[in-house]
Amino acid sequence: MALRQIVPWLVRRNPIRHFSANMYEPPYLEKLRPKHPLYSTLNVTVKGYDYPLLESYQRFIHNVADTMDLEIADCWAQPPQKFNVQKFKPASAIVETDYKLTVYERVVQIANLQAPLYPMFVRVLQGALPEGVTLAVSEHTGEVDDARYVPDKDLLDLKQKLDEMGGARDAKK
Repeated sequence: MALRQIVPWLVRRNPIRHFSANMYEPPYLEKLRPKHPLYSTLNVTVKGYDYPLLESYQRFIHNVADTMDLEIADCWAQPPQKFNVQKFKPASAIVETDYKLTVYERVVQIANLQAPLYPMFVRVLQGALPEGVTLAVSEHTGEVDDARYVPDKDLLDLKQKLDEMGGARDAKK
């Protein structure tokens, strides 16, 4: 008589379901896996014209993420963008007023965000969004890292001069 017929509960309650002939996986490894799918890394980007308001809202995002036990990977400020807006007199090329605007941008990077927490997190942020501030949530890409750093013009000029002079010399041995 087969063992399955004698003890049927042994077959049904076996904690080791995924096994191969060569490898034993203990049942507690299944408990270590996350219950819900994870977003790898998300960038929460806020933009606005008022710097103190933007800083305050970025601090609010950080506090909400801490309260929800989210993993904050990094926070940074992007270089400000400056715009010159001109208003012309009707039917002429004469400038009536000239406005100089600066757009500030802050980014909060969140890693390993569980899928069920994402809608709640975004709704809380949208509910507290101040006037004049825009909110965008996107996946982290390499382009964001490239835009994060401002190139050093003096260093680039020195590298160009060095290349014009014949490149770097090898160190003497």
